[in-house]
Amino acid sequence: MPVPEEELVLRLPAPFTDAAVERRHRKERLAGALRLFGRFGFEEGAAGHITARDPEFPDHFWVNPFGVSFKHVKVSDLLLVNREGEVVQGRHRVNRAAFAIHSAVHAARPDAVGAAHSHSVYGKALSATGRRLEPLTQDACAFYEDHGCYETYSGVADDPEEGRRIAEALGGHKAVILRNHGLLTVAGSVDAAAYWFITMERSAQAQLAAEAAGPTIRIPHEEAKLTHGQVGFELAGWFQFQPLFDQISRTDPDLFD
Repeated sequence: MPVPEEELVLRLPAPFTDAAVERRHRKERLAGALRLFGRFGFEEGAAGHITARDPEFPDHFWVNPFGVSFKHVKVSDLLLVNREGEVVQGRHRVNRAAFAIHSAVHAARPDAVGAAHSHSVYGKALSATGRRLEPLTQDACAFYEDHGCYETYSGVADDPEEGRRIAEALGGHKAVILRNHGLLTVAGSVDAAAYWFITMERSAQAQLAAEAAGPTIRIPHEEAKLTHGQVGFELAGWFQFQPLFDQISRTDPDLFD
């Protein structure tokens, strides 16, 4: 006899009525996402950052501390940074590029709770080709007509004005390719922003591998649009992150310290 539909478990985002509880939740997700980025090899020295908008002070965001390995970040290490780039809570310095980019993105996108950027290998490689992500695979369709390209490179992005230009190139999309630099993703949760980055990096890897192997076959426009609607919506990104968070929570329980 089949199990009644109403008895089957489906994980959904938890509602919050207490800002302190929601803040702790976002910080745990942020620390977990950073650990996952470390596990997946997205570190490049001290480069890379993920942010979470504070639920009580929306012009403040939480970010990983400058110079601390993704693989070691704990909730207690996270920094709260205000709109001037000053550390309000925390004991480390903030990465100036993290402030320049993420402050502009969060300001331009009130819907963006989470934002993720790192110098991952395949994202960097794709950014050096001057091309966007093509609809070559089902997973890549999450970004079909839903990512921008920032077509300027002028050194380390530590100027707030460049952050504003990056935010403009992002527009209303979930991601932007930063020319000769890497990838940036955003979402209405840290969970989805982190997952979009992970799957965009893997999609870039698949595209580069396919193109190196020979001629590629694009998914046609109508099918790509349909698939985008099936795999590229906000809740899908959140949901796909949950098994990854379960893994890192079990193997790295100290992230909650």
